[in-house]
Amino acid sequence: MDFLTRPAVKWVLGALLVGFLALLPMLNLSIPGVLPGATYTPGTLQLLAFTMLIAGLALSYHLIFGVAGLLSFGHALYFAAGAYGLGIVLRRFEMELIPAIVITLVVGLLIAGVVGAVSLRVTGIGFAMVTLAFAQAGSVLVRRNADWTGGDEGLALDTTHIPDALVGVLNTRNLYWVCLAVLVLVFLVTSWFEKSRAGHVVAATRENELRVRVIGIRPYFVKLLTFIVAGVLATIVGMAYLLLQSSATQKIITADFTLTLLVIVVLGGVGYRWGAVIGGVVYTLLDQRLTVLAGSEAIAGLPDFLRIPLSEPLFILGTLFILVVLFLPGGIAGLAKRVTRGRSNVRAERDVLEEVV
Repeated sequence: MDFLTRPAVKWVLGALLVGFLALLPMLNLSIPGVLPGATYTPGTLQLLAFTMLIAGLALSYHLIFGVAGLLSFGHALYFAAGAYGLGIVLRRFEMELIPAIVITLVVGLLIAGVVGAVSLRVTGIGFAMVTLAFAQAGSVLVRRNADWTGGDEGLALDTTHIPDALVGVLNTRNLYWVCLAVLVLVFLVTSWFEKSRAGHVVAATRENELRVRVIGIRPYFVKLLTFIVAGVLATIVGMAYLLLQSSATQKIITADFTLTLLVIVVLGGVGYRWGAVIGGVVYTLLDQRLTVLAGSEAIAGLPDFLRIPLSEPLFILGTLFILVVLFLPGGIAGLAKRVTRGRSNVRAERDVLEEVV
């Protein structure tokens, strides 16, 4: 078990997992009750690709909440900036995909920089409220500027300048690979940032900001850098979301969506990169499949006191979240780590006893 906890081994196993995921569209694998069909079918690939994007978005929120210790209620703003920004640039300015992506990325960076510079002037619940206010302002702009954003109906993707390989149900496989590449990119950037000097400083600030100030470091700029990196990563995920879904709707900029990210990170395990990924995968699959279960005949035939709550997927997800907070404070990743440590301790004690005997 100690062998599996070594960093090099973890990266090798991660690379093998990515390779397996890249081959999934070529395979005929079925998981009844979890996936809607075989892994090569467009519907299943669409679901898996969406799951990867939510996992990537959760990773970007992990940088703010898990690494920097900042509770943001407006992280969905940067995700929406990527989705709506790319859609508007493609539709209004008739650019090719790559230049449109670059412009949208710059816009996302500027928004994250401005919001972070203002929000980080306060701490605690004040910071959370300021980020929420910015997100609400963005939601109002989306709703009130229907000519640009589509308003309540959403913004459809203009495919005029999109490569044919990324358009249509038949090309869902290619979009799946794009989403996998985005998830890998976000994970690598997150890992690099956590191990960088800035990552160590912001983690130390989360634990004891006064001590960081005493040694002559200004935490504000490091936290701002973390905020911007997380915002840019969310913007990248948002652009991939628009390509996958072919549209963007107002719900992706709401505070509820950011709260969903918070639930995902807590479910997977606060402070764990793999926890954010696992939480995103588990939450998204549960959300999708519980919706199917809620409308099934099995639920419809239950007594009212069971049928009414079980027909609401959010009730089940909320109950799961409460159970995780109460009994698994470290989330899914924390549970796995405790199990690993427990086995390692048992093995170490056994080795000591054998030496004594």
